[in-house]
Amino acid sequence: MLLDKYRLSTTTLFISSLIFFTGCSQKSTWSGSSNGFWGSKTYKDIPQQKIKNSKAMYRATMRPYQIAGKWYYPTLAKVGDVQRGIASWYGPNFHAKRTSNGEIYNMYGMTAAHKTLPMNTMVRVDNLDNGKSTIVRINDRGPFVSGRIIDLSNKAAHEVNMVGRGTANVKVTVLGFHAKIAKTKQEKAETATVGKYYVQVGAFRRLEGAKITKRKFEMILEDRYNVVIKEGIYLDEPINRVWVAGFRSQEEATDFKESNGLSSAMIIAE
Repeated sequence: MLLDKYRLSTTTLFISSLIFFTGCSQKSTWSGSSNGFWGSKTYKDIPQQKIKNSKAMYRATMRPYQIAGKWYYPTLAKVGDVQRGIASWYGPNFHAKRTSNGEIYNMYGMTAAHKTLPMNTMVRVDNLDNGKSTIVRINDRGPFVSGRIIDLSNKAAHEVNMVGRGTANVKVTVLGFHAKIAKTKQEKAETATVGKYYVQVGAFRRLEGAKITKRKFEMILEDRYNVVIKEGIYLDEPINRVWVAGFRSQEEATDFKESNGLSSAMIIAE
């Protein structure tokens, strides 16, 4: 469960945006599908709530923010994006309070909190411990606990049978968006910037050393991320850098470093 002092409000997000990003006029937009296909369920299966969907809300909730000294970087997303990690849930202590996008939290609604996905993103959550799944809409920020990637409402947690245990190993898949779809050339270019973060886990003069490290991380990651070798020049000599690729934000790359004990690894943005 999250500590109440770490639950973000809309006001907090707006104030943080004004303090740290005054004068920033870049817009954030999201592309997605509106064809109504959500695996085994449809929109009709999801309890309808009053949805906050204003441009001002998106501007505020898509800007970087800081919690307990750590920066988080909301990012664009695309249909089919997958993230694996630990899910938790939150209920009575937050029921009827405001979420990060200004809505009133209803623990009986099909919603969830995520640290970086755009508000109103629709995701399927698969409980990898028991095979159960559910569909939720992101309308809050969190959970701010290391290793956890999504905080489900009480009802959604019941659907995947994780209330008693409190947490579960899950896969989160982006299905679509209630947000606006990218249409202009600029908006489409912004959606194409996702996935440009890497973590460098080794650098070798000999290619064979880089290949050994690449194979080691491929075994550890089990296809969760890609591992690539980037050839370059360092001090006028060839260098082979081993990068873990596929991170959609600096925050996600940082979480990967911390959870895998790679404190000295570098994050590269391209």
